[in-house]
Amino acid sequence: MSMLRFDNVSKRYAGGQDALAEVSFSVAEGEMLFITGHSGAGKSTLLKLIQLAERPSRGAVLFQEKNLLKVRGRQVALHRREVGVVYQNHLLLADRSVLENVSLPLILRGLGREEIGKRARAMLARLGLAGRENALPGELSAGEQQRVGIARALVGEPRLLVADEPTGNLDPTLAEEIMALFAELPERGTSVLVASHDLALVKRMKKRVLVLDRGRLLDDIAPEDLAE
Repeated sequence: MSMLRFDNVSKRYAGGQDALAEVSFSVAEGEMLFITGHSGAGKSTLLKLIQLAERPSRGAVLFQEKNLLKVRGRQVALHRREVGVVYQNHLLLADRSVLENVSLPLILRGLGREEIGKRARAMLARLGLAGRENALPGELSAGEQQRVGIARALVGEPRLLVADEPTGNLDPTLAEEIMALFAELPERGTSVLVASHDLALVKRMKKRVLVLDRGRLLDDIAPEDLAE
């Protein structure tokens, strides 16, 4: 069973702009892959469809064989628990500690205080942030802030992690570090879908690559076919 499948998905915004046109692909359970393409190619729109921040104009987006078009009301929040999201600009709460930022998804689920603290601290330790629990985001380096964002996305144990240009504001060394963290996730049962325009980094990762061009899926490149 696929984790995620797009079946001839198109998205047209008001005014006639086609962000996606007849896009079809699938993501297997425990797979990591990249989506690349120029600015405006449709990468962010594709990720928004997975998160239910947008709905397709035509076609179907299926998550674990469930058509997301049928997910409405309270089911939207339940779906979003299964999809962790990492943003380029972190979107951390500036007035809350690192521990509070990471705990937020668990608080929204209504977990007990002790369980929340245990899981959030364990995730921070896993990402090398055990000593930064009480720090505010503004006291952290860019790499540490991004790791906090990843910890927040993963603490709820999502089935799929989507990341929108997660290394766009990082230097090459930190970018490699973040990608290495992502590459470990499939072994833990989390599929990973990363939108990135950093072609050199994508090639070095040796993972499957989807290439978007003006809303269309131009290519689906297997790892062994990536040029050096």
